[in-house]
Amino acid sequence: MFESPAGEATIDVEWAFARYEAVRHRLPPADFPRASLVVRTLSEIADRYDAFVLDAFGVLNVGETAIPGAVERMAELRERGKRLLVLTNAASYTRAAAVAKYRAMGFDFAPEEVISSRELAALHLAALTPGKVWGAAAAAGDSFADIAAGIVDLIAVPGAFETADGFLLLSSARWTPALNAHLAAALTQRPRPVLVANPDLVAPRESGLSVEPGAIAHDLADRLGITPSYFGKPFANAFLEARKRLGDLPLQRIAMVGDTLHTDVLGGRSAGMGTILVTSHGLFAGRDVTSYVERSGICPDVIALTT
Repeated sequence: MFESPAGEATIDVEWAFARYEAVRHRLPPADFPRASLVVRTLSEIADRYDAFVLDAFGVLNVGETAIPGAVERMAELRERGKRLLVLTNAASYTRAAAVAKYRAMGFDFAPEEVISSRELAALHLAALTPGKVWGAAAAAGDSFADIAAGIVDLIAVPGAFETADGFLLLSSARWTPALNAHLAAALTQRPRPVLVANPDLVAPRESGLSVEPGAIAHDLADRLGITPSYFGKPFANAFLEARKRLGDLPLQRIAMVGDTLHTDVLGGRSAGMGTILVTSHGLFAGRDVTSYVERSGICPDVIALTT
């Protein structure tokens, strides 16, 4: 059983879809094709694209387990001369830790081929006025050594909710409705910036869906009327960094591959890229995705059963 920041007991696909639709006004606009090409794997449409920007959860792995055939598919795409990038909203890992995680699962991504929303948020923090102390919602044991800013663990450091100059949402692994209420009270008493390093509302795990920092941020925005700053998909900063890494490739020759409509497909289309929705392993695993496409109007260029 999972809880949302507001305390709902059950988190499932319908909850996630309804919540994404409810916060749609905070997500970037995009245009979509009228229909999707349906294929079995990425191999069938590889000739359409020169580069693949890959979500991790639901495309490469579920939790700590590689999706069957995904390692081999990446090797095939490389042999066919395709550029590969991982663009992940998982903000609990440093880039080095993320690369090590993928390599432990059998992938061969180089450090420069991995972009995390944590990295994007860290770049923003580094540009802010020096001397600020940020209170972080983070995974246990996060050292923050890769982030050039003063950061304290909100849960571990007494009084951090009250003294921090701003808040950085990296992980919801230890988050509870009570902590969310504490954060809301602290922001009400003294408004401060909120930076969201993982805009996802949920993520697929081996045992179900986990609630992610995006859900915390949107709950605070609804309750307090604040405007958090989001780093990662579907927002432009993520796709601008991907384009920077890919050089001068035409946008129409780049495909964003993901398992969600409101982050991967919406973000990719908003950035002008092609989009591929993988349906068998991530958010929509075991469900007919057609209903969700029709209800949201978010239509990918391609629907692939698996990577």
